[in-house]
Amino acid sequence: MSEKLTLSVIKADVGGFVGHSGVHVKLLERAEEMLSRSDRRHLLVDHCVAHVGDDVNLIMTHDRGVDDREIHHLAWETFEACTEVAKELKLYGAGQDLLSDAFSGNVRGMGPGVAEMEFVERKSEPVVVFMADKTEPGAWNYPIYKIFADPFNTAGLVIDPKMHRGFRFEVHDLIDAKKVSFVAPEELYDLLVFIGAPGRYCVKSVYSRELGEIAATSSTQRLNLMAGRYVGKDDPVLVVRCQSGMPAVGEVLEPFSRPHLVSGWMRGSHVGPLMPVGVADSAPTRFDGPPRVVALGFQISGGRLVGPQDFFADVAFDEARRTANQLADYLRGLGPFEPHRLHLEEMEYTTLPDVMQRLAKRFKPVEEEEDWSEESKIDA
Repeated sequence: MSEKLTLSVIKADVGGFVGHSGVHVKLLERAEEMLSRSDRRHLLVDHCVAHVGDDVNLIMTHDRGVDDREIHHLAWETFEACTEVAKELKLYGAGQDLLSDAFSGNVRGMGPGVAEMEFVERKSEPVVVFMADKTEPGAWNYPIYKIFADPFNTAGLVIDPKMHRGFRFEVHDLIDAKKVSFVAPEELYDLLVFIGAPGRYCVKSVYSRELGEIAATSSTQRLNLMAGRYVGKDDPVLVVRCQSGMPAVGEVLEPFSRPHLVSGWMRGSHVGPLMPVGVADSAPTRFDGPPRVVALGFQISGGRLVGPQDFFADVAFDEARRTANQLADYLRGLGPFEPHRLHLEEMEYTTLPDVMQRLAKRFKPVEEEEDWSEESKIDA
């Protein structure tokens, strides 16, 4: 293995069991078989097949760098193999995240979500892999801000000399496909102007200013923007390095003790609380939700993934789950009204354009006098 290690997390929804709620065990077995076969070819150092909701997550270590064709091809082949199993079992939405029929050298832009980072393994290398279901990449903005910029959450920003200088945030504009970087704490207010709008601006990566190393990275793929239609929510992943100049594990987990509201939930068209759960409770059921997040911890040793530790299975997050359920009760009571239903810009990828087109001729200038004789001609 070369000096630098690459940690790649690539995920896709290739078929739900039942509906959009979970992943059938046969898909996980097929994914494990595919990655284990690659181990024998020495393509990977190690791997872990995980899941949240109806998404299969491939956590892989290797020495080939980010955006490597062979690693991405392996993930694509794995998802294709899982899709075949999903079709045999008639699972819902089989292969829905695979937006192309053929691999083109990289899975970015082809449907699957990707979060990768390359680093020199430290004396102790703890990482946390967050996996979410029924939400979008902007769901990470709030916890990333809390972890890396809020001293009320992360004591290390005040008392750890290696963290006191703060962090640099790379923010992506998902609409115009541009990026911009901000340093905190100096540009904190400018940063918040953008990441407070998570439907468009997402934190892609975070870097330690003191160490000059990557601290976190996320998937920022938006399925509806790639496909031009609603094909399911993006269900993003986030990788965070911990300790020794990075936030402590407890500081990384702490933001999820207070569930924040995210876009997604039922039909990807509603706002709901992001509920932290253990893997065993990660299948969203109520109104296809509420949105879920799982946190898996690993110690990396010589590229090997020692773990995982299922962090949110801890009873310490019971109160967060209770709060999330209370928020879910309140929001569900709003039904089709905003802010439970997403704002109109996000609804552009649902039935709204069809309804608007069908009713276009019925919209008149406000000053125009209404002709009620047309009432009998109203389109059913």
